[in-house]
Amino acid sequence: MNSFGNIFRVSIFGESHGAAIGITIDGCPPGVDFAEPDMESDILKRMPGAAGTTPRKESDIPEILSGTYNGKTTGAPLTIIFRNSNTISSDYDKLRTMPRPGHADLTGMQKYKGFNDPRGGGHFSGRITLPLVAAGALAKKVLKGINIQSRIVTIAGKADYSGILEEVIAAGDSAGGVIEVKMSNVPAGLGEPFFNSFESCISHIVFSVPAVKGIEFGSGFAAAGMRGSEHNDSIISADGKTATNNAGGINGGITNGNEVVFRVAVKPTPSIKMEQQTVNLETGQTGSLIIDGRHDACIALRAPVVFEACAAIAAADLLLINRSYSL
Repeated sequence: MNSFGNIFRVSIFGESHGAAIGITIDGCPPGVDFAEPDMESDILKRMPGAAGTTPRKESDIPEILSGTYNGKTTGAPLTIIFRNSNTISSDYDKLRTMPRPGHADLTGMQKYKGFNDPRGGGHFSGRITLPLVAAGALAKKVLKGINIQSRIVTIAGKADYSGILEEVIAAGDSAGGVIEVKMSNVPAGLGEPFFNSFESCISHIVFSVPAVKGIEFGSGFAAAGMRGSEHNDSIISADGKTATNNAGGINGGITNGNEVVFRVAVKPTPSIKMEQQTVNLETGQTGSLIIDGRHDACIALRAPVVFEACAAIAAADLLLINRSYSL
């Protein structure tokens, strides 16, 4: 239930304000060079600091507990943890009775019969994406020559978003955004028809990231307004290269050798400083709620590297599955 993958399998654990968060990666091939410094670059990309990001600052220092020896993976389960230290749990005391609109406070209570940890969102927190980034750093090494790049396309619907972001912050509001991920040097043949297609595996793990509301590959939703003569990508070489890339590098759920391109829609942060309406679970009456705590005004600002990790983890799993076809 908290795991993803078939061969390269990741399992996350921990809560936002618990002692630690982490991830266990099973099925990683032995002999891959991997140590704590190999995660540093990607972890830094996810850390706050820029305008619009949370003032909560953790050290985010990874600790590898198992699965490596002398700087190389052993083939045994590899576990990485990040210890939490900068927590102010009192900010969340009232959420037991006043669930935040747009959050998993109420659904979490309903599902887990009130035993869930509400502090900082508990296991539902976006902080749990940090271990995903760590696992993504390892997956990128498994992928070797495959290159993964990401960028912010828009914030609040604008490509030039600095001005509108300032307005959002000043108002105590929040904004969403769109992130694009491109994967180059992807070999043809990755992915399985139907339930483990390349798109479905990436979409599965991408939607595990809190705040994701949509994903599209290649021309995406614009394809619905095109004709087949426009959308079909002309094949221009025997290795499958195409003149256009409306398919986003995937046909029939299987990579075709072209660049894989997908975009992710991230909703506005639900924790805002503006007054919102909710229900008091003790009285059954509706009332106003002002959310305390430290939150990103725009989650999308720190999300690009998270979606790189999602792409890498899914692709690493499908690459290892594909090797089973070799005699």
